[in-house]
Amino acid sequence: MSLKINELSQKYANKLILDNFSLELAAGEIFGVLGQASAGKSTLLRVVGGLEKISSGSIEFSGKVSMLSLSANSKSWHYLFERKKDDVLSDTEKLKIALEKTLAENPTVLLLDSPFSNLDEASCDETMQQLKKIVKEKGITVIFATNNHEEAFAICDRVGVLIDGKLAQIGTSRELYEQPNCVAVAKSMGRNNLIEAMRLSFNNQPIPEFQTTIGKHRIHIGKTDRQNLGTFLKSVTLTIRPEHISISFGASFPEDNLLKAKVLEVKYQGATTLVKLDADGLILESLVLRLVGLNIGDECMVAISPDRILVLKT
Repeated sequence: MSLKINELSQKYANKLILDNFSLELAAGEIFGVLGQASAGKSTLLRVVGGLEKISSGSIEFSGKVSMLSLSANSKSWHYLFERKKDDVLSDTEKLKIALEKTLAENPTVLLLDSPFSNLDEASCDETMQQLKKIVKEKGITVIFATNNHEEAFAICDRVGVLIDGKLAQIGTSRELYEQPNCVAVAKSMGRNNLIEAMRLSFNNQPIPEFQTTIGKHRIHIGKTDRQNLGTFLKSVTLTIRPEHISISFGASFPEDNLLKAKVLEVKYQGATTLVKLDADGLILESLVLRLVGLNIGDECMVAISPDRILVLKT
């Protein structure tokens, strides 16, 4: 392993920021730490970078560690002040200079704290791909902290979701996007329909059935591990992504979860359109390529694919 973090805990006063955090990364691996503000991402990088004393645990690596942050107090950004005051630099140019200077230090471990957040989409993609090429060629181990899952997916080999000081789930981008293991991870993956429901079916029934708390809709789901279904007549959270909810005009079977709904909002997003729907108070979002023949206030049928529904842990 190029970098090994063993049971790292970090406290500020009496507040635990990192809780028994452990992670092993290989040389050349780009690992994304995804989390919301105050999740502990920056604290993790500062501790690994040696900017803060460790409360408990250990960090093992050989060679040199360098850090690049958007913070105005970050050492990496100080390189920019060497330029003349009348030089006008774009955010992309500033980041490229900072990256060049940082990589010139020949680090074996590179820590990135949301460095791409001020860039436009095209510049962000170009810069990330250039960086990815360099770190792979040089075998640099990277920890990339961000609250943007799309950035993490674009550059990282693996991603971990940091919640309450712990990695709630680690996996490839696809694994986290398609199989979040809890509500908090599902929320960090962008838009997700989170539906509170009560389990109605017994263990011996072949098709698990739930009833939504809002709207009292009967929802069937596909095959799943019985341990994930929750307790009979107890509330759980179901999730399904907007792209897996379709707007239907034809006949269907009850097992296809066909609900009557009204169009509340239509957001054109270029290649796709996001449609917000109201099914007897149950608010759902559907992502479609094109919305034809429906306007705000119109009624339609919404099909929720049983095989795409997950039962989440709280």
